[in-house]
Amino acid sequence: MADAFHVPAGPHDIRLVVCDMDGTLLDAAKQIPDALWPLVDRMHQQGIVFAPASGRQHATLTRQFARLAGELVVIAENGSYVGRGGAEVSSSPMPGEAMPGIVDIVRRHAGAGYDVGAVVCGKRSAYVERTDDAFLGKVVPYYAALETVDDLRAVDDEILKVAVYDFGDAAHDLYPALAGLEDRLQVVVSDRHWIDIMAPGVNKGVAVRRLQEALGVSPAQTVVFGDYLNDLEMMDASELSFAMANAHPRVAERARYTAPANTEAGVVVTLRRLLEHPVA
Repeated sequence: MADAFHVPAGPHDIRLVVCDMDGTLLDAAKQIPDALWPLVDRMHQQGIVFAPASGRQHATLTRQFARLAGELVVIAENGSYVGRGGAEVSSSPMPGEAMPGIVDIVRRHAGAGYDVGAVVCGKRSAYVERTDDAFLGKVVPYYAALETVDDLRAVDDEILKVAVYDFGDAAHDLYPALAGLEDRLQVVVSDRHWIDIMAPGVNKGVAVRRLQEALGVSPAQTVVFGDYLNDLEMMDASELSFAMANAHPRVAERARYTAPANTEAGVVVTLRRLLEHPVA
């Protein structure tokens, strides 16, 4: 279990840093701290790969980290897509028959009076059929490539994930309706309002391990940061795992160490400490 903020004594042979976005790296205004960029430059100079890991789509992360260009490594769609330098490292599309059934569940839930909407996340784009301003206001920040369609069930794309937004409490209101899918799909509560449904066995931890294999990096050479339930498996893929001070209790329990809250630039503060004594 992670205790108070503590960075183990160096030197540290770090080769990979994987960082969740919302509630972890991003500040209270949902912005990347300016102080991160010099650290990323420093890491690249030392041969350390920095990879954002998020439920956000690949196109959105590419836009947010545009200044890294060809050096960008990402774990997107909660681990169902891993990219490096604009090329795919790995992906885990959902079974072809799964998406229409999920859309039907969401439609029935909406018909019962719940304020919910689905985003079907493909490799080419994300897709929505609900177009009111309230819903799109929650979706657009996460999906740079977004198309409106008449029928989500008819989308023709490789589907990586279905994300469902619940204006109420997703874990209480919507999750019970989707829990029956867990025998054949991965159902994850990403935060208070979002639930992500993916192929079985897909999570950020698996994605980190695939990235480690591609880079020739070990868990001992990997740092991870996270705050919510979709970050749980990442904690097991690193010997330097940090839960943010604002993390869900289960994430704090799973991580080895604690970083300051995202509102206190916890990732930046912790990385500075870790990079003070690198291996020569």
